Amino acid sequence: MSIASRLGHMTKSVGIHEAKTHLSRLINDVAGGEEVVITRRGEEVARLVASRPASPRRFGMDRDILTIPDDFDDPLPDDLLDLFEGKGA
Repeated sequence: MSIASRLGHMTKSVGIHEAKTHLSRLINDVAGGEEVVITRRGEEVARLVASRPASPRRFGMDRDILTIPDDFDDPLPDDLLDLFEGKGA
């Protein structure tokens, strides 16, 4: 089955060279609802699709799941700090 027959009406196929040359135009097309398939020698290697907006973060969603100890911000012990700094073995 060829690439053209697998692509929907809102999808376009471009070669890598064309994608590099016209990336800004392709990004505008994707922002307008199209999907772009990037091919190498006629074989699909990547898809350029619009990103989804990030979902809003809910404050406190990990409450009672994750516990941060009271000494979290305390300085590290010298022997552990030495290991981080490459001074110990």
